[in-house]
Amino acid sequence: MKTTLSSTLLHNFSKAIAYEWLETNGLGGWAGSSVVGAHTRRYHGLLVAALNPPLERKVLLSRLDETLMLPDGRFELASNRYPGVVHPGGHNYLVQFEKEVFPVSVYQVGKIVLKRTIAAVYQENTTLIQYELLEGPASIQMELQPFYAFRDYHQLGKENDQLNEQTAVDGDRIMVNLYPGFTELFLCCPGGKWQQNSVWYHNFEYSVEHYRGLDYHEDLFSNGHFSVKLKKGKKLTVIASTRDPKSRDGNVLLEKELDRRIRLLHKLPQRNQDLNALCLAADQFIVQRGEGKTIIAGYPWFADWGRDTMIALPGLTLCCGRKDEARQILLAYKDFISEGMLPNRFPDDSTEPEYNTVDAVLWYVNAIYKYWQFTRDPDVKDLFLPAIQQILEHHISGTRYAIRMDNDGLLSAGADGVQLTWMDARVGEWVVTPRSGKAVEINALWYNALSIAALLYREAGDSELAEKWQKQANSTKRSFNKMFWYDSGEYLYDFINGEDKNKDIRPNQILAISLPFAALQKNRWKKVLSIVEEHLLTPVGLRSLSPVHPAYRAVYGGDAATRDSMYHQGTVWGWLMGPFISALVRVRGKRGRKLGTELHTGMMKELRHAGVGSISEIFDAVEPFTPRGAIAQAWSVGELIRVQVEDLVD
Repeated sequence: MKTTLSSTLLHNFSKAIAYEWLETNGLGGWAGSSVVGAHTRRYHGLLVAALNPPLERKVLLSRLDETLMLPDGRFELASNRYPGVVHPGGHNYLVQFEKEVFPVSVYQVGKIVLKRTIAAVYQENTTLIQYELLEGPASIQMELQPFYAFRDYHQLGKENDQLNEQTAVDGDRIMVNLYPGFTELFLCCPGGKWQQNSVWYHNFEYSVEHYRGLDYHEDLFSNGHFSVKLKKGKKLTVIASTRDPKSRDGNVLLEKELDRRIRLLHKLPQRNQDLNALCLAADQFIVQRGEGKTIIAGYPWFADWGRDTMIALPGLTLCCGRKDEARQILLAYKDFISEGMLPNRFPDDSTEPEYNTVDAVLWYVNAIYKYWQFTRDPDVKDLFLPAIQQILEHHISGTRYAIRMDNDGLLSAGADGVQLTWMDARVGEWVVTPRSGKAVEINALWYNALSIAALLYREAGDSELAEKWQKQANSTKRSFNKMFWYDSGEYLYDFINGEDKNKDIRPNQILAISLPFAALQKNRWKKVLSIVEEHLLTPVGLRSLSPVHPAYRAVYGGDAATRDSMYHQGTVWGWLMGPFISALVRVRGKRGRKLGTELHTGMMKELRHAGVGSISEIFDAVEPFTPRGAIAQAWSVGELIRVQVEDLVD
């Protein structure tokens, strides 16, 4: 699916900057900006390098601004926002932006038509910027001016006197290293002539950071420019990299990267426009961690999170024919199991992982089951069954944060000031949705994990353990249906904490139908599905809270504390469309598949919005359902792929 934005939109600067493009490199780094080239986030840049993959991400090269040197004057193609002004106004020359495999911009100045393609090279901190003269004279002269940030990707830079202005020049190749402790950055412009001119540019204005209630002005350093002749019929590819590009051909690198991505499509179990586009989006999230693989939860600020990884894994890998990578990820995370738990997140500073999650490891068991379903790998018995056994035993006897199975067979969890479920927003010491005790989706996942253990041990020929876990699963299911059913409302309590049975209508209950092993008894499926559909369903996912609740918030925005307080109080989550469609098909059969297909087709339109070519993390809960949060989210993409492959194909 090719997404094309027209000049009508692109020339409307205030609208066009809401559309962003993203190129990732398989290490956790990326290139990205708005489609008109004006950065709107601190996370934007032409080379954001992951120096300790997938962490220690640094914005090295912020921009590379192009100027056409023509007989009738200088024509600057860049666009930047400063306080009160957009300068230069290069977006007025931008006649088309498209994203299929790579982000491509087409500029027109008079009779001259110039195409620019940007590509990140797989498993390198390398960005390629390719120029092609499509129409015009036999050649034109261009200037390419780099702007550097050399900072952590969460920070903003200001002019300072600690910067090293020296530039190492070797023909058409330069090297800079602005601060001690940073890596070197190389720029190669084939046939270009370098002219040194060190200048600070002040007050670049980032509108999304302003919206987020954060600092939003930055100073960038430029050390000069390349002058180069661009000839018709000959592509010019600039290389920006943390490795020396000497003797490397940027055009060849780009062709190899194109070939790699096309080969990904050949792995798909089925081919159609939607799945092709989602497969390319999926590739953005699968990255290196040490000798193994992991999944980035979202761009541009997330690292790899245990819960997100395991929810996204079936769609991003197995349903895309990437079974080896699924296995690598599952094995990599097995090494992080501690006291029967999986990490919630890996901090950016590479310190010890945080284990404050009750459900990540239960999603891990589900991901193992999905892997077995897709592969029937006989090694599952030796590789993963001992880990599953350990996980279940720890949860029965008890582990961190008072996580343990109660006498009724249900899983209880909770500790003061700790948010353990996926609804984990926190403002200072205030846990917005604490949900301590027995949460509905946690126990749906717990029953699912017990049932998976019984099935896999049965397949492995261990009837004793299979019977043990099946007996426990049956007991848990009986208690689940007895304890969680809210008879007056005909739906499930969201959580039970002692005598407190929470009646909030939230999407968590849908997992009691949608998981491979449904905890909810079948005669109640229709009622729960109807409640979720009536209160929570939108075209872009499920609301996190019913609009009838007094704490409901429809529009997500404000400073960090305000946003966090709204995160799960109505805000729509894209990933939840996956469980909803699975439940819809399971409950309503062919009729559910038809509606599920319509919902899926509607969500595919989001590939044209916000993060062009991907699916956002969250959305406002009312029309026009504006995308918010991360512009590309692993579980949003993964769940759309999973339901298309598992539920929507006859």
